[in-house]
Amino acid sequence: MASEGGIALVDLDEQGVDRAFRADVLEGLGHRQKAIPARWLYDDAGSQLFEDITQIPEYYPTRAEAEILTARGAEFAAAIGKGRAVVEFGSGSSVKTPLLLNAIDPAAYVPLDIAGDFLRQAADELSAKFPGLPVYPIEADFMREVDLPDAIDRLPKLGFFPGSTIGNMVPRTAVDLLRSMRATLRADHGVQPMLLIGMDLVKDPAVLEAAYDDAAGVTAEFNYNLARRINRELSGTIPIDALRHEARWNDRMARVEMHLVATRAIQFEISGQSFAMAEGETIHTENSHKFTRRSANLLLQAAGWSPRKRWRDSKKQFSLILAEASEPRNAP
Repeated sequence: MASEGGIALVDLDEQGVDRAFRADVLEGLGHRQKAIPARWLYDDAGSQLFEDITQIPEYYPTRAEAEILTARGAEFAAAIGKGRAVVEFGSGSSVKTPLLLNAIDPAAYVPLDIAGDFLRQAADELSAKFPGLPVYPIEADFMREVDLPDAIDRLPKLGFFPGSTIGNMVPRTAVDLLRSMRATLRADHGVQPMLLIGMDLVKDPAVLEAAYDDAAGVTAEFNYNLARRINRELSGTIPIDALRHEARWNDRMARVEMHLVATRAIQFEISGQSFAMAEGETIHTENSHKFTRRSANLLLQAAGWSPRKRWRDSKKQFSLILAEASEPRNAP
């Protein structure tokens, strides 16, 4: 079945501006450490740039995750079972998503993404690869609970969140997201939803920094694209040529950070509001937290998910974790 339309849940004002995007940018640039949530990196251009990043030599997570999905397909099928509706939080990769769908024989596929054009393109490609699979794309901010199509209401659900995107969020936000995923996927007739989630692992900082600051400059363009998007969509005047991309390992927080660094003192406007940056001041645009087995378990359990199985690639750089929604409890 071809992709069956789409459900647009993005809140636009009368000028077609995403209200949440504008609010996050204006609030974030007003902080002492200027910061913008990483999800706004992923407009259509940003989503395409990220797909390009997954192909560069320094960026290992996509290859590691694809290795796991290819080598352990039978184990995924046994652990997950057939007939679930796969709800992917973020448009499906042309590499990873088909590997999962081939392995588990799902009843439906529901990609969720805030980047509408990229979402529809990805849904159409998946529909062409799996002509008998119902595909229901939903344009939505999956950071909040999403109403799923009535057509899959009675199907057991499997959430799919690959790529270690969960690492982009500080722990509080990550727990909130995992809880909203649990609410989106909710149990059906006593069958608890499951979640297959990618989490990158702590490793040599040199390997980590190279993955976020590649020699070809693709990741830098991904970072600059956020400033270009602000200028385009929010009437911004950020001087892009005065910004420098920087990736740094923060050992205390166990994360790689991406920043846009001002190379000179600058002033600019966004949606009629004025901002200034001193030379060396930064806009913090992304975190990529790295996990150990214990920290991954703690994060999932804090959000109501019980880890059931775990897989790692041959180099032990990356993990895929299968978790099941657990019953709420307030005591041991």
